[in-house]
Amino acid sequence: MKLDRIDIKILHELQKNGRVTNVELAKLVNLSASPCLIRVKKLQAEGYISGYSAQVNVAKLGATLTVFTEVTLKNHQQIDFARFLAAVEKIDEVVECHLVSGGYDYLLKVVTAGIGEYQAIMERLSGLDVGIDKYFSYVVLKSPLVRAHLPLKSLFPY
Repeated sequence: MKLDRIDIKILHELQKNGRVTNVELAKLVNLSASPCLIRVKKLQAEGYISGYSAQVNVAKLGATLTVFTEVTLKNHQQIDFARFLAAVEKIDEVVECHLVSGGYDYLLKVVTAGIGEYQAIMERLSGLDVGIDKYFSYVVLKSPLVRAHLPLKSLFPY
């Protein structure tokens, strides 16, 4: 499926407000309701829309700690990456995991209740023998800018 400017506009609007009604969305993208709904369903079926969720203000829930962790593996065979990823996928506090190029292999984003919980996770992960050579932790002090949406209009201008 090749996306056109209306599809991009639909995705853009749904990123901003996933709870928008089909009628409101249709108005925002200059379509009538029925064709808009057909496009949304097609975008879902094709996997362009992977789901809908609420953006939770974690600060309102209580104190948390966010840590970015650089992880370097001892070996770099496909099985080593798969073993590490399988272990990380089981840790709910790891909210993002990125395989990156450069001086280390993975960048993790970990959100915990505090430093003790983070330390326990990393000790447990290190003890699992999943191929970690070393890791470096960066505690987030403040997040002045966090965007929950992609810049679709800049990435795919029409």
